[in-house]
Amino acid sequence: MAGLLQLVLVATLGVALGLSLSHDFFESWGWLAGPAAWLICAAVTALIVRLPIPISVLGAVVAGIPSAAATLTGIHWLGVVVGIVLFALWCGWLAAREGRQTEGA
Repeated sequence: MAGLLQLVLVATLGVALGLSLSHDFFESWGWLAGPAAWLICAAVTALIVRLPIPISVLGAVVAGIPSAAATLTGIHWLGVVVGIVLFALWCGWLAAREGRQTEGA
């Protein structure tokens, strides 16, 4: 559930930002806007699926490391997919740790 929700939120925010901001903005500020959007989406995901926000955002930071590496090598969207999978696994682990039942994190 968390992975699918993160995917929808990241895609929605990405499309909204892409349509409303210029390409120049992303060339200058993408290094900040991308990670900020990722963390905001992770916090919203945690809120919706009722996971602790600080630990969930920490998981998003860890899951975002491969995404950042992929971006630096020119395969941004593959990095996003890997990041979402890792974030979903983190949320599944966190839900289990919290003693909650989850359907496919």
